[in-house]
Amino acid sequence: MTPLLRAAIQEDAPRVADILISVRARFMPYAPSVHTDEEIHRWVSTGLLRTGGLFVAEVDGAVVGVADIEKASDASWIHQMAVHPDRVGQSIGSTMLRFAMEELPRPIRLYTFQENAGARRFYTRHGFVAIALTDGYDNEERCPDVLYELAAAPTEA
Repeated sequence: MTPLLRAAIQEDAPRVADILISVRARFMPYAPSVHTDEEIHRWVSTGLLRTGGLFVAEVDGAVVGVADIEKASDASWIHQMAVHPDRVGQSIGSTMLRFAMEELPRPIRLYTFQENAGARRFYTRHGFVAIALTDGYDNEERCPDVLYELAAAPTEA
């Protein structure tokens, strides 16, 4: 089952928000959301969907994953990436990450919480390297996080 990847549309907003909420509840109890579910739904609808880099993964017509990517001048970024908890382990995240890696120029960077062992293993398995640890001062949850990078490919001589 290979998911269909496509640009997110406004009609996806409720499902995207539900995925982000359920992933945090299931996998990140150490980092409770500082926003209500209603605030997250509003942010997805009026903010996240307008970034231009949001795409979803669909299986059998249902949105099961979401990612927000950005091309920037110094480094590309993966700002959000989540797979519905009931669909983790089905290669959906790997498919989304491979797509992001093909779309974005390197280096590609992302943050995840230090305690998120599953995400850390996942990104390491795909070639990302931890380049900085923080005490969480700059994130809303105030949870220690880690900056990962997929470095620029070496140039041929």
